[in-house]
Amino acid sequence: MTRPLTSPDPVREPVRILLCDDHAVVRAGLLALLGSAPGIEVVGEAGNGEEAVATAAKRHPDVVLMDLQLGSGIDGIEATRRITRLRPTPHVLVLTTYDTDADITRAIEAGATGYLLKAERPEELFAAIHAAAQGRSALSAPVAHRVLARMRSPRPTLTDRERDILGQLARGLGNREIARALFISEATVKTHLGRIYDKLGVDTRAGAVAVAKEQRLLP
Repeated sequence: MTRPLTSPDPVREPVRILLCDDHAVVRAGLLALLGSAPGIEVVGEAGNGEEAVATAAKRHPDVVLMDLQLGSGIDGIEATRRITRLRPTPHVLVLTTYDTDADITRAIEAGATGYLLKAERPEELFAAIHAAAQGRSALSAPVAHRVLARMRSPRPTLTDRERDILGQLARGLGNREIARALFISEATVKTHLGRIYDKLGVDTRAGAVAVAKEQRLLP
């Protein structure tokens, strides 16, 4: 009995990757790692945000692996924002060591498809790359836990004084200037800042302002 002819499965094109990390050693390690992964092709690398945007516009990768801290120039958040405005639009998969609420929130708001930590196993990275190439979200387990925790927990309650200090932070004032503006001591400002950081789950001034804006906590 003659079997009907069937069309062979279509050959999938490899996922085209652009690496962006300001550490040359890290990029070399990723190049070696991804070079051994089936279905993945690295088409470019960048050592800073501006270079990543320019290379993405030229090489048209499917996925950009983006670090957040990039030394001088624009950071990974701004680079992500610019890359996701390109046409055709690459998917951006953040690959970083930072997992604060502020970093995660800013990356997602900038247009990142996924957020991975550098401590992930290679097979997890490969799976996340393929997921991102298809437009599906990819989150490291600790990141997913933080996102769910934020969604389930109510907004932090700040005192009036903490809101005042947040407002001064958003203006870009330093501790001494805040103390003068609010007629309190610098030591008091530092104490309030520590409490603000704890409540917002951040450890930097920029992170506090980012979360405060996102949750509409500013006065």
